[in-house]
Amino acid sequence: MKTKIFMLVMLAVTSANAQKLGGLTPDIVKTLASVQGKFAVGIYDLQRGDTLFINPDTIFHAASTMKTPVMIELYRQAEAGKINLDDNIVITNEFKSIVDDSPYKLEVGDDSDSVLYKQLGSTKTVRELIRLMITVSSNLATNILIELADANQVMATMESIGANDIRVLRGVEDIKAFRQGLNNRVSARDLVTVFRALAEGKLVHNDATQEMIGILSDQQFNSIIPALLPKDVRVAHKTGNITGIEHDTGIVFLPNGRSYVLVLLSKDIADPKAVQHAFAQVSKQVYDYFVRGN
Repeated sequence: MKTKIFMLVMLAVTSANAQKLGGLTPDIVKTLASVQGKFAVGIYDLQRGDTLFINPDTIFHAASTMKTPVMIELYRQAEAGKINLDDNIVITNEFKSIVDDSPYKLEVGDDSDSVLYKQLGSTKTVRELIRLMITVSSNLATNILIELADANQVMATMESIGANDIRVLRGVEDIKAFRQGLNNRVSARDLVTVFRALAEGKLVHNDATQEMIGILSDQQFNSIIPALLPKDVRVAHKTGNITGIEHDTGIVFLPNGRSYVLVLLSKDIADPKAVQHAFAQVSKQVYDYFVRGN
């Protein structure tokens, strides 16, 4: 019953916010009603400016979707001459909790990337660590990079583009912070704002923009947005998942020259695989809408 009630709320919110993309609403609502959880969807047509939002301002735990804002901030700092993306950083596994500066370490078994743990004490460039953070969602690379970027600076940059609800407070696995509710968070509206700004080249100069889009396009976890799309469709995206959560966020580039931002967020889910499949179906519904030339 809770899922059905939530889906009715979704429909009402969508009807109030959608423009020409509103024709997608019934199919998306029907697909998401088939799985348990709470969901948000954001779509932005990069050519026509049309939007569709479902629960745009509902707050979700960011999981790994916060890694895109961290990457953006690092490229902005590089453009400003504050850092050099080709500088080497020593790989360490000791970080400070934002609660009390007490040290903590990451467990290799909780990370999607185990290779970097075998390289402790060696060095990698900032650019190499960014690629690991995005393409294989390395938590170890992420924590090293958040310390370099400064979480407060990440949030300041997000606020400067109008993504006011995004919170990048801390690195991964800061258990003391988690227990106090100090979590990274996102909304569908804000993540659409972020990827729209990236796609439209509003964050850094063109070469850096294309480099970031290229990194996102090399994403290794492709069970949601790209899963049911043709192989010639380019998807520059970042996933995020922890217990009860499955997200995918990014830009879809069609061979016909059209492109759009798609944000899919979830929480309180019971079956991750079922939600992945439902989100993949939503992605296909959006793709079909765009290729029909609507």
